[in-house]
Amino acid sequence: MPLDFESATPLHVQLRNLLKQEIFKGAYKKKIPSERELMEKYSLSRTTVRLAISQLVHDGVLEKVHGKGTFVKERPIRDWLGSLSSLTETITKMGMKPGAKLLFEGIVKNNDEMKKILNTEQIFIIKRLRYADDIPIAIEKHFFSEDIGKKLQLFDLNKATIYDLLEKELGLSLWKAEQTIMCHPISEEEANYLNLPSSQYALQSKRINFDQNGKPVEILHSVYRPDMYSFHIEMMRTREMDRSF
Repeated sequence: MPLDFESATPLHVQLRNLLKQEIFKGAYKKKIPSERELMEKYSLSRTTVRLAISQLVHDGVLEKVHGKGTFVKERPIRDWLGSLSSLTETITKMGMKPGAKLLFEGIVKNNDEMKKILNTEQIFIIKRLRYADDIPIAIEKHFFSEDIGKKLQLFDLNKATIYDLLEKELGLSLWKAEQTIMCHPISEEEANYLNLPSSQYALQSKRINFDQNGKPVEILHSVYRPDMYSFHIEMMRTREMDRSF
């Protein structure tokens, strides 16, 4: 994608954004081109190239190694499993800008298991593509009762945080969750949304969120880019204090 020399957006910002997109698409897996190569490729001054690279180093996307070059820094979004957080909250804590694009909203048919869990006659789905710093990192499918879904439908789901809407607008209190994490091959549609090869495996999470009374409020299915997301958990070993040998 060429730079727009007529745009009001500074060239170093355009180059920074372009390099970041290329990095997360996998164009540069370990090392980016040299300053001279970038200058020649995009017809830019050394000052402009250095400024773009410096900003990416500051953002934690790149790291410079003296005498060797500039390398892509591994920086997956880290989700601590001991905390019930939304993806927006997790991305924000990482110092990145969250974003969302609504892909679909409406009634889902023929899902008796979800109807039983949520105690509803109809299941309402909100499907969104999620971004971190404008890079697609996850696909989320939120399943609600028809009543809750239609209330959420009144808001701009391209901008709103669903957990905030549930708690602040609908008066629901998310209290705890049960979550299962697995690895599975992604569909062609998911691969297209996440800029991944169709043969790629991805992280999948299935979560049920409960209110303070123990009532299931939401079923959340998420697919994450494996190179952009990691789960973290702290564990303690339990011991039988009076165990005899």
